[in-house]
Amino acid sequence: MNWILNRIKGDPVIWGIVLMLSLISVLAVYSSTKMISYYGVEDLGDANTERFVFKHMAIMLFGFVIIFIAHRINYRFYSGFSKLLMPIGILLVVLTYFLAEDHNEARRFLPLPILSLTLQTSDVAKLGLIMFMARTIAKKQETITDFQKGFLPLMLPILLVCLSIAPSDFSTAAGLMLTSLTLLFIGRANIKHIGLVLLVASVTLLIMIGLAQAFDWEWLRWATWESRLADFLGGGEGSFQNQQAKIAIARGGLFGVGPGNSMQRNFLPNPYADFIFAIIVEEYGFLGALILVFLYLLLLHRSIRILLKAPNSFGALLAVGLSLLMVIQAMLNMGVAVHILPNTGLPMPLVSMGGTSMVFTSFAIGVVLSVSAFSEENEGNKPSKATKDA
Repeated sequence: MNWILNRIKGDPVIWGIVLMLSLISVLAVYSSTKMISYYGVEDLGDANTERFVFKHMAIMLFGFVIIFIAHRINYRFYSGFSKLLMPIGILLVVLTYFLAEDHNEARRFLPLPILSLTLQTSDVAKLGLIMFMARTIAKKQETITDFQKGFLPLMLPILLVCLSIAPSDFSTAAGLMLTSLTLLFIGRANIKHIGLVLLVASVTLLIMIGLAQAFDWEWLRWATWESRLADFLGGGEGSFQNQQAKIAIARGGLFGVGPGNSMQRNFLPNPYADFIFAIIVEEYGFLGALILVFLYLLLLHRSIRILLKAPNSFGALLAVGLSLLMVIQAMLNMGVAVHILPNTGLPMPLVSMGGTSMVFTSFAIGVVLSVSAFSEENEGNKPSKATKDA
């Protein structure tokens, strides 16, 4: 144990945030999976609650191993790694359309026969894109305001990755686009060029929707998007889950009904994933929700501190980009639960039950901690003023 503790580096506050979110996750997943014991779930089968919470804890422990390994690697390694990860991510997303089975009317998970597991390929693509963007923006700081030399090499990968993900997972593509545009802004890209990316993406999306309606292309899932929009506006059949989420939040009040006392977990679909925030608010109240929001915002704040201390642009952009990716996804998940956004199907990072999401979020946390650790090491190795004067 001492050997591990002596080798833990990076921002201790971020380590604390990860531990706090993990604790919240175990409590929330244990409570929300109780409904499986009563009703069973098609994809999960009938089983006692303990089976799922122990499986979730095992994945979390594996996630901590990933964090530890990733944070011990010098973040400069990820600059070259991004050149490999992004094309692999795009390839896996494309393969998913042909090899994956339908899951909730979407093809998002690629089966891994040898391991008897599934991989949500969009997680690979979005991590690869953010890391590649951090590398490219850092290398093109002098020309980033030039459209042809600096901006175009960034614009094309963003559109390629987001549009490849959009048909099967529009919410992930939208969150990734928002993160990418924010990172471009932080990287001092021309605001007009950023607007152009948004315009091109919007026009392309409208063309895809038009083609889906004209030729009945089910793989573009326009019917699902239309249904979710109808649910959000209150006219769809699926608005039932929005109503149940509202009831859960209303029951929570200021202090909540107490751990394990949720009633709406028995009615909400996927209370352990998509609507876990509603269960947390029901059991821990408005104060519990505030703590959760504070932890994610604190993660972003600490990443901004890393940005200011990082010795180079790549490390700064890498840390803040990956943190933005996690925080924006968390806010989208919360927005769905409180019904200010249409249903997205996005899990809450480090909190919702899920294998692929937990693994890749852990990797992202490890990379952020790597930037923090090696930035501090670099700062510690700088000669003092007295040494320079001598």
